[in-house]
Amino acid sequence: MAGQLAISLSFSFSASTAPGVATLSTASLATVVAVAAWPGGTFAAPTACGNHYWAGTAPDITNSAMTRAAREVCFGAFGVMHSGVTRTPLWSAEHLTRAGLSDARQISRVNNFHAESRLPPGERAELRDYVRSGYDRGHMAPSADMPDAQAQSESFSLSNMVPQNSENNRYLWAGIESSVRKLAQDRGELFVISGPLFKGKTITQVGNRVMVPTQLFKVVYDPKRKQAGAYLVANEATGDYSVVSVAELETLAGIDFFPGMPASVKQTAMSLPRPKAAGGGSKRKRDQEVPTYREVQTVLEFLRTIIR
Repeated sequence: MAGQLAISLSFSFSASTAPGVATLSTASLATVVAVAAWPGGTFAAPTACGNHYWAGTAPDITNSAMTRAAREVCFGAFGVMHSGVTRTPLWSAEHLTRAGLSDARQISRVNNFHAESRLPPGERAELRDYVRSGYDRGHMAPSADMPDAQAQSESFSLSNMVPQNSENNRYLWAGIESSVRKLAQDRGELFVISGPLFKGKTITQVGNRVMVPTQLFKVVYDPKRKQAGAYLVANEATGDYSVVSVAELETLAGIDFFPGMPASVKQTAMSLPRPKAAGGGSKRKRDQEVPTYREVQTVLEFLRTIIR
């Protein structure tokens, strides 16, 4: 069941308790994670997931409220900064290469959705949170990007998931993911950071625990051409999206995605390919009998006026 949670401003958590930011510690066959803790404030700590980030440098959290219960989790092919408040990633980061994506095409998808055992139980999403919620478990680092079976299995960790509108996830977002893969294949390599935004005073929850994003973003950086930009989409049934500059998205997100990157690169949005929705076409033709969220809201508002 989806519930409602009042939140002041965009992703504005209570800062009355001094937030601590920790990095999880564990090691496995394809996972290397380090442990550290930092006081509240701008998060600019060293990262154990450096091979997934441009220049080996993780994003900085510039909105200090977002550092509360933020924990880094490193996987073989991507790195996550997880929020124990939203129980979603703040971002998932990947270094896409032509060779890695060539390997990924040889891997058949095997669904292995699972809770992230390295996160504290009170901070992580559980499979039961999504049951009958009406939302997909939406990957931030896509399973189709993963270069081997181990990495693909890791991508199904709920620490890499957000509650996502099902039509959005399966059509527009899938098209964006596919377009970014093709761009990486064409250009040789890209650094990609994907994540959610929580905007507004009231945020929906699933399982009364996991916050539902209002928007999703995917940042793309081409290090050879020194070009960057980002897709920005509403988390609803839509074929619409925006391409924005990194600087613009950083203001919305409260995150410095590329510390040390020249302002001129951040302020100019690169030309990103128009996503082709699954099944072909730049936008899926929606069944006209299935109303969008905005259409439903418009009808409800009209009914309220005539019933009064």
